[in-house]
Amino acid sequence: MDDLEKAILLVYEPSAADPGLRAQAMAFCEQAKADPSALFRLCLDRLHRSPLVPVQFWCLQALHDVLVLRYSSIPPADLPLLRSSLICLASDRPLPHSSPPFLRNKLAQVLATLIRLEYPTLWPSPFLHLLPRLPSAEPLAVDMFARLLVALDDDLLSQDYPRSPEEVAAASRVKDSMRHQCVPQIARHWFDAVSLYRSSAAALAAAALDTMKRYVSWIDITLVANDAFIPLLFDLILAPGSPEQLRSAAAGCVLAIVLKRMDPRSKFALLRRLRVNQVFADADLVLKLVTLITGYASEALECYKKLGSEEIEGPFSLELLEEALPSVFYVMQNCEEVDSGNVVDFLSDYVSTMKSPSQQQVAYLGQILEVIRVQICYDPAYRSNLNIPDKIGREEEDQMSERRKELFTLFRSVCRVVPDVTQLFIRTLLANALSSSEMSVEEVEAALTLFYRYGETVSEEAIRTGGGLLGELIPMLLLARFSCHLHRVVALVYLETVSRYIKFVQENVQYIPHVLAAFLDERGIHHPNLNVSRRASYLFMRAVKLLKAKLVPFLDTILQSLQDTVAHFTSVDWMSKELKCSGSEDGSQTFEAIGLLLGMEDVLPEKQSEYLAAFLNPLCQQVKALLLDSKVQELEESSAKVVALQQIIMALNALSKGFNERLVIGSRPMVGIMFKQTLDVVLQILVMFPNIKPLRNKITSFLHRMVDILGTSIFPCLHVALKQLLVENEPKDMVDFLLLINQLICKFDTSVGSLLEEIFPAIASRLFVFLSSDAFSSGSGANTEEIRELQELQRMLYTFLHVMATHDLSSVFLAPNCKGYLDAIMRLLLLTSCTHKDMLLRKLCVQIFVKLIKDWCTNNNGEDKVPGFRSYIIEKFATECCLYSVLDKSFEFRDANTINAIGAVGMT
Repeated sequence: MDDLEKAILLVYEPSAADPGLRAQAMAFCEQAKADPSALFRLCLDRLHRSPLVPVQFWCLQALHDVLVLRYSSIPPADLPLLRSSLICLASDRPLPHSSPPFLRNKLAQVLATLIRLEYPTLWPSPFLHLLPRLPSAEPLAVDMFARLLVALDDDLLSQDYPRSPEEVAAASRVKDSMRHQCVPQIARHWFDAVSLYRSSAAALAAAALDTMKRYVSWIDITLVANDAFIPLLFDLILAPGSPEQLRSAAAGCVLAIVLKRMDPRSKFALLRRLRVNQVFADADLVLKLVTLITGYASEALECYKKLGSEEIEGPFSLELLEEALPSVFYVMQNCEEVDSGNVVDFLSDYVSTMKSPSQQQVAYLGQILEVIRVQICYDPAYRSNLNIPDKIGREEEDQMSERRKELFTLFRSVCRVVPDVTQLFIRTLLANALSSSEMSVEEVEAALTLFYRYGETVSEEAIRTGGGLLGELIPMLLLARFSCHLHRVVALVYLETVSRYIKFVQENVQYIPHVLAAFLDERGIHHPNLNVSRRASYLFMRAVKLLKAKLVPFLDTILQSLQDTVAHFTSVDWMSKELKCSGSEDGSQTFEAIGLLLGMEDVLPEKQSEYLAAFLNPLCQQVKALLLDSKVQELEESSAKVVALQQIIMALNALSKGFNERLVIGSRPMVGIMFKQTLDVVLQILVMFPNIKPLRNKITSFLHRMVDILGTSIFPCLHVALKQLLVENEPKDMVDFLLLINQLICKFDTSVGSLLEEIFPAIASRLFVFLSSDAFSSGSGANTEEIRELQELQRMLYTFLHVMATHDLSSVFLAPNCKGYLDAIMRLLLLTSCTHKDMLLRKLCVQIFVKLIKDWCTNNNGEDKVPGFRSYIIEKFATECCLYSVLDKSFEFRDANTINAIGAVGMT
C-alpha cells in the first residue's frame, strides 16, 4: 500500500485518524489531482491493480471531476487511453462481482460523462465497442451496460429533470446519433438479455427492462411494440411463477409504451394490440399493477375524447375505455397505495365527457359514486381519536378534509350528469344506515356527508319543494336516529345536513316538530358531546332566524326543552380546560335563538312578558347573588365568579339580539322596562368591579345592545356607566369607550349634548395623556403591541372628533368646562392635517375644520362665535394645511387617498 492509498483511506475513514493527519491526507490527495495527465494514468492503474474499494471510488470520482470541471485542460493525447480503459472496465475486464453497486454506478457515471462530452464527434464508437461484446459477455458486462444507460439517462437524456440549454442541446445530439447508429441494436440487446436471464438471473433481466422503460419515450416505438417484445412482456406479467421484480419491470415497460406520445389513431391501434385486458381478468394482478391499470385507462380516455365522434373508431375507443373502468374502480376501492389524486382526475375527466350517458355509463357512474363513498370513509383505527378530538384526531380530520376536496368535485360532476342516480344512491345509503345496527360510524358519516354535499348541487327551489327524491329523503333525514348517533362526527354532519335542507321545512311546516326534535333532543343541543351540543346551539339559532314566525305555535315546547340547557350555561364550571378551549361557539347562541323567538310581535304581549321574565329574572338573581357574595373578597380576572358573571352577561346580550327598539319602546313597553331593570343590575357589576377588564368588555358590548333597543330611555343609566368605564382604562379600553360614545352620538345626535359636555373633559384629559408627544417613540420598539394600540386610539380620536363635528355637537368644545381643551385640540388637528403620514386621517381632520368653519364663522351679524378662530384659520390652517402641506413631497398624487385628502382641502 503506497502513500496515496494510505491517504485515501484516511480521507474516507475520518474516525481512524486525528484531524491534523486527516487534513494532511486530504491535501496530499488534492495535490495528486493537479496534473490531469498524470492523474489519468494514476487512476487507471489503480483501478486495474488496487483491490481497495475506497481507492477505486476515489479514482473514479477524480476522473469524473476532471471531466466535468477541467475537460478543456486535458491533453488530447491522453483521451484515447481514457476511452479505451473505461470501455475495458465496462466490458472486457469489468469490475469484479464483489464490487459494491455504488462503485459500478460511479464507473457508469464517468463513462456517461465522457459520452456526453465527446459522442459522436470526437468519439463515435462507444456503443459500437460495447454492443458486439454483449451477446456472449458475462452477466457483469450486461449489468454494467444497463448501469451505463441509466447513468446516461439520469445525467443527460431524461426530461424529468430541469436542464440547461447546453444540456438540452447535448441530449438532442446524443439521442439523434444513437437513433441513427445503435438504438436498434440496443433494443435487440434488451430482448436477448431478458430472454436469456429471466430464469437464471431475474434481477439482471429486470435491470434490462428498467433501462428499456427509460428509453421508450424517444426511440422508434416499433422497436419495442412488436410481435417479439409484446408477447415476451405479457408473458412475464401474466406467468404465475414470474418474480415480482420481473413482473413489475415488464409492466413498467408496457406502461411506457402506453404513454408514448403519438397521434390518436396510432395510439388507438397500439392500445388495441396490447393484451392489457388479460390483466383486467385477474383481480390479484390488478392490485399489483395499479400504475399500469390507471395509465392505460387514462390513455384510453384520451383516445375516446379525440376519436369518440368518429364513425369507425368512436365506438371502439369507447369500448376500449369501458373495458378498463371496472379495474380502475376495483383499484380505488381495494388498494391503499394508489395515487388517488390521479385516479380522481381521470374519473372527473371521464364524467366530463358525458352528455347523455348510456345505460352502461349510468352503471359506471353508480360505481364512481361507490368509489367516492369508500374513499371518503375515515379509518376505523381513529374512531376514538375523532370522537373526543385529540392531536391525532385533529390531524386525521385535517388530512381527510384535504383528501376529500377532489372527491367532492368529482361527486358534484356526477350529480350534475345523473342527479336521479345520485339521489337513489343516497337513499340506499340512508336506508341501509337506518335499518342496520352494524353499519359503522365511518359508513354513516360518509353517507350523511354525501347527502350534505348533494345539497350544494341543487337549487333552493328544489330544496323548498322537495324536487325529485328530496321529498322522501329529507323527511327520512329528519326522523333518522342512527345506532352510532352518539359519535361526534356522525352527530355533527347530521346537524349540518339538517341545516342544509332546512328550507324544505319552511315550505312543509308539518315537519317542524321533527326538525325541532333533531336540534333539541340528544341528537342536538342535548348531545353528551360538548362540541356537538354547542354546534347544535348555533345551527338551531340559524334555523330560528329562517323559520321564526312559523315556530310561534311551538314556543312552549321549545322553551321547556331548553330550560335545563339555559340553567347549565350559567352554572357550569367554565374554568375547566375542555370549556376554555371550545372556540367561538360557546353555547350563548341558545339564548340568541330564544331572544329571536321572544322578540316577535306574533307572540302575545302577556306571554312575551311572562317568557322573558322567566329568563331575565333568574339571570339577574344570579348576578345579585354573585355580587353579594363577592363584596367580602377581592376578585381576580381568572376567578370562577368573574367567569360566571361573564357568562351571564353573554347570555343577556345574546337574548337581547332578538329585540328591536320599535317593539321594546313602542308596542311592548313592558319589555323595555324589563331590559332597563336588567341593565341596572348589570351596571352594578361595573360599579363594584370597574377595573376587571373581561367584565368591562362584556358590559360594554351589552351597553351597545341596550343603546340599540332602549332608545332614549337608556339615558338615566349612561352617567353611571360612562363614568365607570373611564376608571383605570388603558388605550385599548379607550378605543372601546369611544366606539360606544360614537354610537350614542350617531343614534341620538344633539340629544346627548349635555351628557357629552359632562364627560368630555375626562375623555380629553385621558386622551392627551395617552397620546402625548413622546408616546410614539421611533426606537427599536416602534412596532410593539403598545404602539399599535396607541395608533388605533389616535385613529379613533379623530373619528370621535369628526362624529361630534358632523352631528352638530361642536358647541360641546365651547362649553365652560370643555373650553380649556380647545387650543390643544386645534393644534392637534392642524398638525395631523398637515403632516400625518396617513392620508385618510389628514382628510378626516380637514373635514373637521370645514365643519367648524361653517359652525363658527358664518354668523349673520359678522361677529365670530369663537373669538380668534377666523384669524387662526386664515393665518395657520389656510397657509400651513391648504398651501404648504400640499406642496410637501409626502403628497403622492398617484395615490387615491392623497387625491381625496386634496379634495377635502379644496372644499375649504
